[in-house]
Amino acid sequence: MAAVAELVGTKGRQRSQSYLMSWLTTADHKRIGIMYLLAATFFFGVGGIEALMIRIQLSSPGNTFVTPALYDQLFTMHGTTMIFLAVMPLFIGFINCIVPLQIGARDVAFPRLNALSLWLFVLGGILLNSSWFLGGAPNAGWFNYAPISLTPFNPGPGIDFYDIGLQLAGIGTLMTGVNFIATIINNRAPGMSLMRMPLFTWTTFVTSVLILFAFPPFTVNLFLLMFDRLMGANFFNILKGGNVLLWQHLFWIFGHPEVYILILPAFGIISEVIATFSRKTIFGYDSMVLATIAIGFLAFTVWVHHMFVDGFGPYVNSLFAITTLAIAVPTGVKIFNWIFTMWGGKIKFTTAMLFATGFIPLFVIGGISGVMLAMAPADFQYNDSYFVVAHLHYVLIGGSLMGVLAGAYYWFPKITGRLLNETLGKWHFWLMMIGFNVTFFPMHFLGLLGMPRRVATYSAAMGQAVAFWNLVATIGAFILAISFLFFFYNLIKSLKSGERAGPDPWDGRALEWATESPAPVYNFAKTPLVRGRDAWWVEKTEGDGQLRSAEPEQDGESAHHAHGIHLPTGSIFPFLIALGLTIAGYGAIFGLLLLVAIGLALAFFSIHRMIVDEDPGEIVQPVGGAGE
Repeated sequence: MAAVAELVGTKGRQRSQSYLMSWLTTADHKRIGIMYLLAATFFFGVGGIEALMIRIQLSSPGNTFVTPALYDQLFTMHGTTMIFLAVMPLFIGFINCIVPLQIGARDVAFPRLNALSLWLFVLGGILLNSSWFLGGAPNAGWFNYAPISLTPFNPGPGIDFYDIGLQLAGIGTLMTGVNFIATIINNRAPGMSLMRMPLFTWTTFVTSVLILFAFPPFTVNLFLLMFDRLMGANFFNILKGGNVLLWQHLFWIFGHPEVYILILPAFGIISEVIATFSRKTIFGYDSMVLATIAIGFLAFTVWVHHMFVDGFGPYVNSLFAITTLAIAVPTGVKIFNWIFTMWGGKIKFTTAMLFATGFIPLFVIGGISGVMLAMAPADFQYNDSYFVVAHLHYVLIGGSLMGVLAGAYYWFPKITGRLLNETLGKWHFWLMMIGFNVTFFPMHFLGLLGMPRRVATYSAAMGQAVAFWNLVATIGAFILAISFLFFFYNLIKSLKSGERAGPDPWDGRALEWATESPAPVYNFAKTPLVRGRDAWWVEKTEGDGQLRSAEPEQDGESAHHAHGIHLPTGSIFPFLIALGLTIAGYGAIFGLLLLVAIGLALAFFSIHRMIVDEDPGEIVQPVGGAGE
């Protein structure tokens, strides 16, 4: 973090705090975004190690590399970590770093709430992963179905770590959704109408709406499970009038919108990258916006396709099959619009563009297998087989992760002021493309050959083909892991000695490229006046290459230059609130009521102080540069 700290967020501000406290108390959206990215990258590494252990176990029939009990913990923690603690927070990191810049804002609508969101995610993730050392990790799958997750069938603390850890991280994510809805609605620069917003901002807005409506059912589910496990309730206990399908309904009402929470930001990144490196405005902007909104709406109409085999009957299954097929239409609009944007463009194949173009065929493969799974009669064959594992990973790695990596190579210079090495980046891309397809494409065959999901081993009697394709998938997983070694080496090397980027290294189109790299703490020396879609491109091609100011002039200089820029001050209380809730969480898991009381007292005291302590803000003098 030290290398990043020297590059980000200090220009124009005197640092009176210690180095550590300046990060613990920060309310700067860029620093918060960087901490999201660093923490999510760490959890991604943890999830990757768990995946490699899974693939080693399945590399040959009857393998005993790990025990069945440990295998159950590995596949549960791999899925939970990758979905909740890696991919989604990586997108939230980019959203924090970039969206306020794209809309010409000083910061997010609620800076301290933004900090609280971060610390709830970080400490919730730490609590969840500490289960490995405190009695055993969760072992009922990332979906955590009841009754497997109830105390009579799962008496250890592992499920409680899942429950409490995801409550903390999920509440933080819910706060992020509220914050960015408010930010995008209220903090846009003058002239930035909704239909002038960059597509990454649009996908962030729709994603935030999905978070707002999808996370409460999941949070309710986690509370009901907590009541069952820790307080003797019977919401899911069928012997005392409970209903196990209640868990599935509440989970998948969240779980399928969550897929689009994980993919819509990737759509936005791909749109930004393809437009920039094709040197064209995005084809069919209006239809892209409408498609994004349609996907957001339809995401809430398809959850029962995860439950086709639960016996709801042909009419219910047919209805949800139709809605599931319908969501492919707006997704297809996006695919064709990206292709048409590149058609006739002056394409420059940077590493970011390679990941963006690689995203398209991989996501299409995941989409096609999704259409196959949407047909209820066929799903009876595919369900709980490795065919579903292949589909899921083509969507979440071929889709979401490719989007993350395109964004990493695209916005790394904006976040840090340095360029990533393009040669190392292209090695990363090609090794990842090879490793990913070698790992996951054979899983389609494994599923059709009858290999079930979530099994710790398999018999040689299943045939040589099953053993062969499992070995191929394991070899591919190690190629995939090697590709990320190139990426991490590139990150470290570039942070230390990478080429200086300048404000606009890619000849970009949106407002984030109109200010310095990295952006100063106040983002823009003057509040921008937006004069068209692709706001920065408009000023470069139709103006004089300088942003127009929306601020009144006072004696020949803007009001902010005359009096300075008012920014929110940091606070330690968001961290203390999250710490108190985490302490209370540990107390609840182990039945230590005193610890629960101490944690809740710290949290409520900090909430009170954060509410009643008026933020005086601070005045920062702009120091010049791009964006003036």
